[in-house]
Amino acid sequence: MINIKSEKEIELMRQSADIMKKVLKAIEKEIKEGITTSYLDYIAEKVMKENGAKPSFRGEECPYRGGKTYSHATCISVNDEIIHGIPSSRTLKNGDVVSVDVGVYKNGFHADAGRTFIVGEGSDIAKKLVSVTEAAFFEGVSKAVPGNRIGDISNAIQTYVEKAGFNLLREFQGHGIGREMHEDPGVPNIGKKGRGERLEKGMALAIEPMVTEGSPDIYVAKDKWTIKTKDGKLTAYYENTIVITDGEPEILTL
Repeated sequence: MINIKSEKEIELMRQSADIMKKVLKAIEKEIKEGITTSYLDYIAEKVMKENGAKPSFRGEECPYRGGKTYSHATCISVNDEIIHGIPSSRTLKNGDVVSVDVGVYKNGFHADAGRTFIVGEGSDIAKKLVSVTEAAFFEGVSKAVPGNRIGDISNAIQTYVEKAGFNLLREFQGHGIGREMHEDPGVPNIGKKGRGERLEKGMALAIEPMVTEGSPDIYVAKDKWTIKTKDGKLTAYYENTIVITDGEPEILTL
């Protein structure tokens, strides 16, 4: 069931999104060689608390962990880890590609966003990968207008990424968002034009290209949470929460 948001509900989502912007800015400022991923997680939650919000991810159940719940404010994935990386004592090194996924919850509504950063001086392929992933989001969001379908967003992302020589995850996708972190409809990063649910004003979506340098084949790491590439090559991720309007979509978390 797709929940169409009222203007009042969208305004509440904007409040969560405004805090998200502060969180992402704080994380970007702190990412550097020698910092641990658990410290970045601490920074994210600190900003949320200072602004009266809570982490959306805490308490989420993982399908691979027998119902065990997540206990961190962020997911931080490094290099060949594409999503769901667990913050830890791991120290960031020069050239690392770091994807940070954040969920903010306030006043009954969620905002979801993610960014990929390069620590220090990254390789040329890392820079291209991060740039293409971000650009792919905007290719997709350009199709997020009333009358189009979810497949139009998916196809635009897929076409752009594959033309650049990279690949996308098949097993994971974007999603609707609002009172729940994950709502209908699903928003795949691959698809055909004209397929899927029709877009309507008031729909809120989290669009999130998940891009691999090499093969899109993945596996679940030993921690039963982190998703990694089988070939060990780099990955990148970019996400924002948007709302469908009468015209161009509103990107709440940007």
